[in-house]
Amino acid sequence: MKSIETVGLLGLGKMGCPMAKHLLAHGFKVLGFDPIDAACRAAAAHGARIAGSPREVAQESDLVIIVVGFDSEVEGVVFGRGGVVEGAKPGLVIAVGSTIAPHTAKRIAARLAERQLVLLDIPLTRGEAAAAAGELLILGAGDEAAFEACRPAFASFASDIFHLGPAGAGQAGKMVNNLILWACTAANDEGLRLGAALGVDPERLRAALHHSSAQNWAMDERAEGSGMPWAEKDMSIVLAEADRARMSLPLCGSIKEVIKGLKIRMGLGMPEVPE
Repeated sequence: MKSIETVGLLGLGKMGCPMAKHLLAHGFKVLGFDPIDAACRAAAAHGARIAGSPREVAQESDLVIIVVGFDSEVEGVVFGRGGVVEGAKPGLVIAVGSTIAPHTAKRIAARLAERQLVLLDIPLTRGEAAAAAGELLILGAGDEAAFEACRPAFASFASDIFHLGPAGAGQAGKMVNNLILWACTAANDEGLRLGAALGVDPERLRAALHHSSAQNWAMDERAEGSGMPWAEKDMSIVLAEADRARMSLPLCGSIKEVIKGLKIRMGLGMPEVPE
């Protein structure tokens, strides 16, 4: 595999912009695109060059990393008008850092392989604070030689990097991560509210539980404070993939509704899903 020198970034928002900063600090050239001007200006302030389209990014990059919100947006920047495939040369590695359905990742990988392009799915975990610190977790998958060639670039913004198998396995790993994350968040909410109803101060209880068998990341990091913008999307992916696998996961349907109720009580908005 060709060594990675220029990295394209599609999506320069809360995750993509700090990733660009870390890549530049580690000596990589960065060429980015985002439809939002403010995001482009922020990335440019760190030294990234800005392109006019995903096609232009692909034309000059050895690796293109996609950090957008939904399955349809990923497919749009790859296969749509002015998209990555229009500018890609054979051998280009396209890494999807977004959280998408495993079956979507497999479908994209198959379509790209027909064009001699390589898909890696590298869904990013730990959120915005970890992106800023360069301490993301990558649950990766896809061609192992391509993955290893890209590892130095990934290591610029991720402190822990795992390869889980063929294309789609990374998204499956992220899906399971999210299932457990939101299950813990739901249990934390109900448990702390029950304690409060019985006269136990929630903050004192939270501090004590940190040292108990109930300790979990969502409680320690107060996951509910993030606004939980992707919770419904995450659980919808879980439920749809369970249907495809002919598995009954009754707890997952309950988790989705508990999280929805928590967001409503907190006055948080529901996500807008693009068509």
